[in-house]
Amino acid sequence: MRIEPLCSALGAEVSDIDLSQPLDRETSDALRAAYLEHHLLCFRSDPVTPAEFVRVARIFGEPQRQLIRDEWVDGVEEVSMLNSTYERPEDKPEDMSLVRLTGWHTDDSYFPVPAHSTLLQSIQIPESGGQTSFANTRKAWEDMAEDRKAVFDGLMAVHDYDTIRAPGRPTKLTATEDSETAEVIHPLIRTHEDTGAKAIYYNANRTDRVTGMEREESDALLDEIAEQHTRPQYVYRHEWRVGDLLVWDNRCLVHSVNMDFPVQQSRLHQRMLLKGTVPV
Repeated sequence: MRIEPLCSALGAEVSDIDLSQPLDRETSDALRAAYLEHHLLCFRSDPVTPAEFVRVARIFGEPQRQLIRDEWVDGVEEVSMLNSTYERPEDKPEDMSLVRLTGWHTDDSYFPVPAHSTLLQSIQIPESGGQTSFANTRKAWEDMAEDRKAVFDGLMAVHDYDTIRAPGRPTKLTATEDSETAEVIHPLIRTHEDTGAKAIYYNANRTDRVTGMEREESDALLDEIAEQHTRPQYVYRHEWRVGDLLVWDNRCLVHSVNMDFPVQQSRLHQRMLLKGTVPV
């Protein structure tokens, strides 16, 4: 097995490993250590079965149930199939900002206990476009001026399944799913429970407002933090290959998808989320 950094911002590539077979303890320990150091691992692999996918996920944590029932794979509630294919020309908007996946986001922040990690494996990819970019919110926080850190540290923010701050609307929920997604409050700067490092915890698709502030003041602060944590020096852009399996840390990364790819070219990924803890 080889583990090599992907870029200076974040991430490492894992190669010469067979994910279809159980991994020994030494290998699993090395992967967990690399994950905490780099925040994202990319396994160069062939597509794995749902059972193999679950086994890989358990190296990094405990899988959790996916919210959208229609996306479950073969009734397995921990594994979902995400289909972002444009089936018809009218399905692809001219304004890409209206597609939710293009917004910088961290998965699951609208739950009281968000998933701490995401695993995503490409099954089918378009000939062009469809890249996923990641930004290191830990480095962005560490580089922030001390006087601005003093303003943001300690603030709490409301996260919701939808927010008027996001230009696009999310997938419509069933009544049951909607009942599971009430507003929640999380710290705007959270502390990583495994490393103790602080990172910005802002989700452009879900973070609605800072508590105790009028909308105008809240929006100004959220706009500032949004600009800070997605500067080019903190970003890694992933060019997908079929079979690539990524695991990343939602506690200190946000991600965004380039949704400008050809109509009727399939873009399919299987996904899992790992149970987290209440952000602090």
